[in-house]
Amino acid sequence: MSGDAFRLVVIGGGPAGLAAARSYRESGGDGAVAIITDEHRMPYNRPPLSKDLLRGEMAEDELPLEDESWLAENRVSLVGGRAVDLDVDGRRVALSGGRSLGYENCVLATGAEPTRLSIPGSDDPAVRVLRSLDHLRELERRLTPGAEAVVIGSGFIGCEIAASLRRRGHPVALISDERAPNCRRLGEAVGRELAGWLRAEGVRLLLDVPVDAIERRDHRLHVRAGSEQVAAPVVVMATGVAPRGELVAGRLRLEGGAVPVDSAMRSELPGVLAAGDVSMAFNDAAGRRLRVEHWGDALGQGAIAGQTAAGQVAAWREVPGFWSTIGARTLKYAAWGDGYDEVRFEPVDGGAFTAWYGRDGRVVGVLAHDCDDNYERGRELISEWAPWR
Repeated sequence: MSGDAFRLVVIGGGPAGLAAARSYRESGGDGAVAIITDEHRMPYNRPPLSKDLLRGEMAEDELPLEDESWLAENRVSLVGGRAVDLDVDGRRVALSGGRSLGYENCVLATGAEPTRLSIPGSDDPAVRVLRSLDHLRELERRLTPGAEAVVIGSGFIGCEIAASLRRRGHPVALISDERAPNCRRLGEAVGRELAGWLRAEGVRLLLDVPVDAIERRDHRLHVRAGSEQVAAPVVVMATGVAPRGELVAGRLRLEGGAVPVDSAMRSELPGVLAAGDVSMAFNDAAGRRLRVEHWGDALGQGAIAGQTAAGQVAAWREVPGFWSTIGARTLKYAAWGDGYDEVRFEPVDGGAFTAWYGRDGRVVGVLAHDCDDNYERGRELISEWAPWR
C-alpha cells in the first residue's frame, strides 16, 4: 500500500474520529489508518471548554484524549489539514494544501460548527463562539479582568458559559428568547430551576426577548433585545450548531445537514461511514434515526464505525445522554431526544429533582439533579420502552 493510501481514513479529530481509529485497531483492523484534523493537534476533551477550563480549574495539557505516543503504538497517522473534497468513486479525499489520500473505508467525523443569529452585527470580531480550544483562547484574550460579558442563548452550553464566566469574576448577562433557560427542550419546571441556579450564580437574565441587533460603539458591543439594551466588550453566541456534512452534499440526501447512516454507521455511499454530530444515525432500540450532539454518543458511534470498518458486526442501540455542569450543579440527561408530550417534575428536599418525559404512553426521557438512582433507572425504562404511569 503506497504512502498516501490507507485502509481507513477518518476525517475529523474529535471524539468520534479518535474512537473510530481506536476501535478499528481493537477490533482487529490491521491496515494503515489516518486521522485528518484541521486543528493540527491530538484529539482532545471538549466538554471542559465551557466548564473546568473556562473557569480556570483545569490546564490545557489535561485535555488530550491520548498521548502522542498512542499514534506510533497503534500505527495511526495524524494528518494536519482540512478535507475539501471526497471522491467517492475513486475513494480519495483531497486536502486544502493539494495533498490527497486514498482509502478503503472513510469515516466522516467532521462534527458540527456553531451557528450565528442572522442579525446585524453578529459577525463582529468581538462576537465569539465556543467550540474549540482556539475559540477559547481568543475569548480569553478578550476577557480582561472584571470585564462584562453577554451570552446569547440559554441551552446547555449557554448556561454553562454564563455560570463559568461569573465564577471567573465577570459580570454576565444572558439573553434568550425562551421564557426560561432550556425550557423548550426540558419543560417549564426545569427551566425555572435553571433560572434560579443562574441567578444564584449572579447571572443577569433577560428572558423571552429575541436579540434584534448588535452594534459597536466606543469599543463596546451594544446588544439590543426588544426594549432592553446591554453593553459589554465581548459577546458569546451560544445559539446552536449545524452538522458539517458538506463533503457529501449533492452525493446523497442530507437530513438537516446531517449524513443519514444505519445503526452500523454505514451511509448509502460505498466505503463511507459517518459518526458523531455529523450523522443522523439509526438507533436499533429507538427504531428510527436520531440526531444527537452528545460527547458520549460521539464516542460510542465512532467506536461502532471503527468496528464496522474492521469487518465486525456492531450496531448503535444505546439511549443517548450526557451530563451538564452549571456552576457547581450537575444535570444528568438521557432521552431519545426527538420530543415528548408529557412531563412529570418531581422535586426533592435540598434542591434535588427528577424530570420524567413521556411520549405516546411510553417513557422517553429522564433528567436528574442529585438523583442518580432515578437517572440510572430512567435509562433502563427508556431502553425498555416502559409504559408511562
